[in-house]
Amino acid sequence: MIKTLLIFLLALNINAVAQTAEKPLNEKPALIPMPQQIEWKKEWIALKNYKGIVVESASLQKEAELLQRQLKELGLIIPIKKSAAPNKPSIVLELGKVSTLDSSSEEAYKLNITASAITITGAGKAGLFYGLQTLKQLIDSGKNVKACNITDWPSFSWRGYMIDAGRNYQPMDLLKQQIDVIAAYKLNIFHFHFTEDIAWRLESKLYPQLTAPETMLRNKGKFYTQKDLKELISYCKARHITVVPEIDMPGHSAAFKRAMKTDMQSDSGLVIVKNILKEFCDTFDVPYLHIGADEVKITNKNFLPEVISLVEKQGKKVIGWEPGGEFTESTIRQLWIEDATKVSANPKVKYIDSRHLYINHMDPLESVVSIFKGKIANLDKGNDAALGGTLCVWPDRRVNKPEDVFMQTSVYPAVLAFAERSWRGGGQPDWLTYVGLDGSKEVNVFKEFEHRLIKHKNRYFSKMPFPYQPQAHLKWKFYGPFSNQGDLTKQFYPEETNDIDTSKAALTAFGGTFILRHWWGPLVKGLLEKPEENTTWYATTKIWSDKDQLQNFWIGFNNISRSYASDSPNEGTWDNRKSQVLVNGKLIPPPQWKQAGAKGNLELPLIDEGYEYREPTKVHLKKGWNTILVKLPVGSFKGKDWQNPEKWMFTVVPWL
Repeated sequence: MIKTLLIFLLALNINAVAQTAEKPLNEKPALIPMPQQIEWKKEWIALKNYKGIVVESASLQKEAELLQRQLKELGLIIPIKKSAAPNKPSIVLELGKVSTLDSSSEEAYKLNITASAITITGAGKAGLFYGLQTLKQLIDSGKNVKACNITDWPSFSWRGYMIDAGRNYQPMDLLKQQIDVIAAYKLNIFHFHFTEDIAWRLESKLYPQLTAPETMLRNKGKFYTQKDLKELISYCKARHITVVPEIDMPGHSAAFKRAMKTDMQSDSGLVIVKNILKEFCDTFDVPYLHIGADEVKITNKNFLPEVISLVEKQGKKVIGWEPGGEFTESTIRQLWIEDATKVSANPKVKYIDSRHLYINHMDPLESVVSIFKGKIANLDKGNDAALGGTLCVWPDRRVNKPEDVFMQTSVYPAVLAFAERSWRGGGQPDWLTYVGLDGSKEVNVFKEFEHRLIKHKNRYFSKMPFPYQPQAHLKWKFYGPFSNQGDLTKQFYPEETNDIDTSKAALTAFGGTFILRHWWGPLVKGLLEKPEENTTWYATTKIWSDKDQLQNFWIGFNNISRSYASDSPNEGTWDNRKSQVLVNGKLIPPPQWKQAGAKGNLELPLIDEGYEYREPTKVHLKKGWNTILVKLPVGSFKGKDWQNPEKWMFTVVPWL
C-alpha cells in the first residue's frame, strides 16, 4: 500500500532532479502547507551523510520502512537500526510529546535537522507521517536537506477532499492518485460520493440490480465492488486518511428507483434502504456514513429519523448536507450554502464547512485565490463544533474521459491552496475572488504562496493536470464605469486613444482573473464594490518581452461551471457580452469554437469552452513593452436562465 504512495511522492522527486534548476544556497525550500513554527538555519546538509534510520520501538518499523524507500528512490541506501552508531549522523523517528501553542493533536510533530541528526518526533503516528511529508519537501534536487527546526500542528482536525464518482465514474488508479496527492499535503478525509441520479456505483450483494448497466445513464456497468471499497479504505488508512462514504438519500436517488422499481421514501423503499445500510455497516470498517439528504422533498417524515437511528445503532456517525433534512443534533452537518450562523449557534451540533469550496463553479485562477484567502467556518482555527472543511469536486456535466475532470476543474492547484488554509488556519472573511488591490498587504501574502505553488507544480505535477499559471505579478489599471445604455459595442475613451491617462484609473489591482461581478453577487465579492448594469469597463496592463515572439496566453471571458447546462459561446465571439482584448492596438480574435452556439446540455461534454483545456491563444509580442487593453461591457445582470448566469469577468495571463 505504502509503496504506491512512494512511487508518486518520490518518483516525482526524480523528475524534479532533471527539471529543476539549482537554487541559490540561501533560498528556502518551498513548503506546502507552511508549518506553524519554523526556524531556518544556514546549512544545507548532504543526505548521504546520515548513516542510519533509527527507531528504538518496533511499532515504528513501517514508518522507518516508508522513509527508507523514500530515500532509496533518491538513490540513497540507508539501513534501519535500533540505535545510532557513535559519531555517525542518523535520522531518528520517535513518538513523544509535542508542545504547541494550542493543540494536543496526535497530528502534531517536531522536525529538527542538524549536521549530527535529523529527528522527527510525532505526537502520534499521524504526526510522524506528516513530519515525513515535510522532510520530503525539504530535500533539494542535489539530495541536500535544509537545516531547520520545525514545530507543526493542524488548525483544523477535519481537512477533507470530496470527489463525485456517481455522475462520472473514476477508475481505481485515478482515485488512488488523488489519495496520494492529498496525503502528501496533510489532508486527512477522503469523502467518496458514489450514488447519484445518474448511477448507483457501489456493489450490493443483497441487491445486485442496483449496479446493473441498464440502470445507469453514464459509464454503464462501471461501479465499485465491495472489494474495491475495502481496498480504498485500507489504502487511505495507510496514509492516515479516513474514508467518508456517501450514500445519498432520499434525494439524488433516481438510479435506486430505476433499479428497485420503488421510491426510497415508500414503505417498501425504506425497507430496502435499511437492508442496504445494514449490509454496508456490516461490511465496511469506517467511522462515518454520509447520507446526503439535501435537495429533496421529504414525503415520509419517518425516513430520516429511522435511517439515522439505524446507522447510529450500527456504530457509525451520521453526516448530512446543510441545508437538508430535519436532522438530529447528533448528525454532523456539512454546510454547502448555509452561512454558519444557524448551525454554529448550537454548540451541540458539529459541522464541516464546504461553503465556497465547490471548485467546479470556479475559474482556475479564481479557485486558488478564493480558497487561499478564505476563512474556513469563519474561524481562524477549529473547535469542538467547527471541525474544519471539505473541498468538493462536482463534475455534474458528462466528461469524455475521467482525466478531463482535472483539466476542466483546477483540482490539484485548489487542493494545495486548501491544504495551506486548512492546516494553517486564518484567512479573510467572505469569498474574495481576486489577488488584491494595489498597496494591500494581501497581494504580497498571496505572491509568497504563489511562489511556493509554482515550485510544487514544477517539481511534483509535471505528469499530472495542474491548470494554473502565475498571476500575482500582473498589475492592471481599471477605467470606468461608462454608461453604454445597453449598446455593448459602444466605444469610450480608453479604446479611442493610443495614450491612456493612467491618472484616470478608477482602481489598480493584481491578478490574472478578475470577476467584476459574480453570478452570486453580492454574497461573492467581485472586484467592483458597486457594479452597475449597462456599463462598460476597461482594463490595461503592460507586459515586457525580451524579443519579438509568439507568446502563449490564457484568455477567456466566461468560465462555464461544470455543474450547469450552459451554452457554448457563439461563433466569432468570446462571450455574449461583446468582450474584446487588444494587444498593442491589435484585436485578438476569439477561438474557432468546436461547439459554437451549442445549447446547454449536461450530457454534452465540454471540449474547448475554457481556456485551461483548449489550445492556448497565440499573441504576437514585440520586443520591449506591450500594452494589453481589455474591453468589458455588460448589459443586464440577469442571465438568460439559471443555467446561463451572468459572470462578468475576464482572464488574460501569459504562460510562464
